[in-house]
Amino acid sequence: MSDERETKNIMEYETVALDDEDNALVILDQTKLPGTAELIRLHTGEEIWEAIYLLKVRGAPAIGVAAAFGIYLLAKQIKTQEYDAFYQEFSRQKEYLNSARPTAVNLSWALNRMEKICTRNSSLPVAEIKKKLKEEAVALKEEDIRVCRAIGEHGLTLVKPGDGILTHCNAGQLATCRYGTATAPIYLGQERGYHFRVFADETRPLLQGARLTAYELYASGVDVTLICDNMSAAVMRNGWVNAVFVGCDRVAANGDTANKIGTSVVAAVAKRYHVPVYVCAPTSTIDLNTPTGAEIIIEQRPPHEVTDMWYEKPMAPAGVKVYNPAFDVTDHDLIAGIVTEYGIAREPYTESLREIFVKHHKLS
Repeated sequence: MSDERETKNIMEYETVALDDEDNALVILDQTKLPGTAELIRLHTGEEIWEAIYLLKVRGAPAIGVAAAFGIYLLAKQIKTQEYDAFYQEFSRQKEYLNSARPTAVNLSWALNRMEKICTRNSSLPVAEIKKKLKEEAVALKEEDIRVCRAIGEHGLTLVKPGDGILTHCNAGQLATCRYGTATAPIYLGQERGYHFRVFADETRPLLQGARLTAYELYASGVDVTLICDNMSAAVMRNGWVNAVFVGCDRVAANGDTANKIGTSVVAAVAKRYHVPVYVCAPTSTIDLNTPTGAEIIIEQRPPHEVTDMWYEKPMAPAGVKVYNPAFDVTDHDLIAGIVTEYGIAREPYTESLREIFVKHHKLS
């Protein structure tokens, strides 16, 4: 693993890129932001797995693209020209990468999509399968950019110029390949002179809102104000927030959504103050095989992220028990709409999400 440090506006960086000549997955190390913009070059399965697990690359769409490039590069390194042996090793590497993070469905979605390239082309020479894997990974990245822009267009219909928008965690450009999901309406509005006022929750314990969302919005010239997580009720009570836009890592068939820890608190507070909550989710994040949020596996993170990570000295007593789930589930009745690239799903979600997938299959 190597790194390259550059100096330019954060919005000029590619979150995830492929250097095919160097056999490298190139990512912007998000654990170093906002202090240092560092591009890391990943060559091995272990490096790619670690980058996903340690949140060096994060955000459901970006994880999916990184996984697609990663499994292509690992497949490229398989020496055999015999299909069965090639596919056996491909499957082993795929399952290994898939184990990095359990909650974000885009990881398994992207890897399964790449696997289908292998199984559908089993009669071709292995060298040709590898070429098709690269084409699919590149297409997946280009698709992510189109999808995020479409989400932005649909999301923009839900707000008006001058509105106050609150967001939680980072569902911005740094979590995707461009535009973001929850920030896509903000960026399109910025281009069109909407002059949104944005409030970004800091998002404890990993501070993605403070380190990433506030950073990228500020760098883009958006009117953004950083607030602590426990201030969301105050700004809503003041009447400063007209809508909440958040991303998510998995949408269940009934409209329950798993997003960064604290999202459900924001949604509950928003309901108290009659502020609509919109979840921005590409269809790749919708999992119709998961009936409700109760079946979503919630990733548990290490205690030191809460007690030590951002402090010179530990800020909790040694040995204290720590509960550190990476995500929580927002119940569907707290969500005013789920914004996809094909339109906005509303209650009852069991019906509207299926209708979204009908559009998806007709147009894809």
